[in-house]
Amino acid sequence: MRNTLKAATLESKFPLLSVEQDCILSKDADITIAFKVSLPELFTITSDDYEAMHSVCNKAVKVLPDYSIVHKQDWYIQENYKTENQTNDLSFLSSSFERHFHERPYLNHTCYLFITKTTKERSRQRSNFNSLSRGFIIPKAVKDKEAVFRFVESANQFQQIISDSEFMQLTRLATDEIVGTKDNPGIVEKYFSLSQEQTNSL
Repeated sequence: MRNTLKAATLESKFPLLSVEQDCILSKDADITIAFKVSLPELFTITSDDYEAMHSVCNKAVKVLPDYSIVHKQDWYIQENYKTENQTNDLSFLSSSFERHFHERPYLNHTCYLFITKTTKERSRQRSNFNSLSRGFIIPKAVKDKEAVFRFVESANQFQQIISDSEFMQLTRLATDEIVGTKDNPGIVEKYFSLSQEQTNSL
């Protein structure tokens, strides 16, 4: 029996086109800006603080243009605690603390936030109808440069509003932090390897 299935490469199905000027461009002309998020420690804020965080997030989202998508991605990876200070000049309490937690398992949390500018037509699509399930990808040109500029400006305002609060800090990821370098992996490689290690695995 003859096999009629057509082979395809991961590159042909991969929805990202390129990363330019620290922005991720998809093959459907969606533009995404990525941030790394610093959140407060667990159990360190009150219910009033949560209300304040919610208000800040609402205020920040309102500055984004229509058909923008905000996606928060949390990574929880089980690791073993390693002593950061290897010197012998620690106090008795500090050294006891390090010995107590040394090699104990814990969940290491890393948080990213992505803001994507899409179109009215693309926003109506269902989540299961994407470029991976469609079988073909049609690149589209970004025609309205003014709209792109306004989106980047609003994303900068979003970052400023969030970072001005005392609860969260947003750090915009540069191109090398997205695609990686020869020595350090970017978030794309970390996504495929399901790891947050700072060593190349692919």
